[in-house]
Amino acid sequence: MNRLLFPVLLALASCSAPQPGSTAGSLPPSSGGMTQIVNVSAYDPKERQREGRGYSEHDVSALRANGASALIARVGKGGNLDTKCANFLASADRAGMLPGVYYRVQRHVDAVAQADQMVNRALALARGRSWNAPALLLCGDFDGDLPLSAILRFMDRVESRTGVVPVAYLENSTQLKQTLSGADAASKAKLRRMPYWLALYAHDSGAGPVYPAPGNPRGLVNQYRVWSDWTIWQYGGVDWQNGRSRPKVYNHGSSRFPLYFGNLDRPVERNVFRGSQADLQAFWQRHGLRLR
Repeated sequence: MNRLLFPVLLALASCSAPQPGSTAGSLPPSSGGMTQIVNVSAYDPKERQREGRGYSEHDVSALRANGASALIARVGKGGNLDTKCANFLASADRAGMLPGVYYRVQRHVDAVAQADQMVNRALALARGRSWNAPALLLCGDFDGDLPLSAILRFMDRVESRTGVVPVAYLENSTQLKQTLSGADAASKAKLRRMPYWLALYAHDSGAGPVYPAPGNPRGLVNQYRVWSDWTIWQYGGVDWQNGRSRPKVYNHGSSRFPLYFGNLDRPVERNVFRGSQADLQAFWQRHGLRLR
C-alpha cells in the first residue's frame, strides 16, 4: 500500500458518525468514514443513468445522505457567472453541508477582473440569507494555460478584498506543472499559502513526453514541486462523450473508489479531504468568508 495514502485513509476512516444535533459539515453514517466533498456547476445534475436517488440545485439531501460533508459550487468562469450557484449553496446549507465556491480562471479575461467578479458574488451570497454554516470556502480553479502572474494576481486580489487566501485547484496539466515547478523561491512560497486541491482520476493519466503518469496523489504533488502535500483530492470527475456524461474515478491499488457516489442515480464530481471533521471545520473557516 502506498505509504502516503495508508495513514491518510486510516485517519479518515476513524471519523465517527454524528449524533443528533451535529453541526454543519459533520459526517453522515453512510459514508464509511471518508471525509467527502462534492463539487457542482451549472452543468449539474448530470443525466440519470441507473436506479437510485437523484438531486437538483434545489434539493441536495441525497448528496448529504450518501456521505457528503460539503458542497463547492462553481460561481463563475472566465467572466460569466453560473446560474445555479446560489440555489446549490442554499440547498447545501439546509441539508447541513458546508458551502463553498470556486471560480474557473481563464486566460482571455484579466485575472483581477475575475477575482473581483468572484468576490462580489461571494459577498452578495454571504449577505443574501441567514446561514447555518459558519463560512463560505473560496477557491480558484486555474486553467492549464495560465501564466504564473495571473494565478498570483488572482490570489492577491481575493486576499486583499476579503482577508482570505483562496484554495488552488489545479488539473493534471503539463503546462501548469512546468510553469509552477520552474517558479522562483519567492513565488513558490507565495503559492504555498494556497492549499492545494489536486485532480487525479486515474493512476495512469497525465503521461507524456515531459512527465510520466503521477500514479497517485503524492506523485502529482512531486511533479508540481511547490506543495509538501495535498489538502483536497478530486478523485472523481465526469467527461462528456457521445452525448452522455461518463464518470471517471480513481480505482487503483488500495484506493478503489466506486464509479457512482453511494446510491446516486447519476455521476457527480467528488473529492476527499485530507483530515478529520474537526480539521475540515477549521479549514473552512480559515479559507472562507464568515457567514455568521
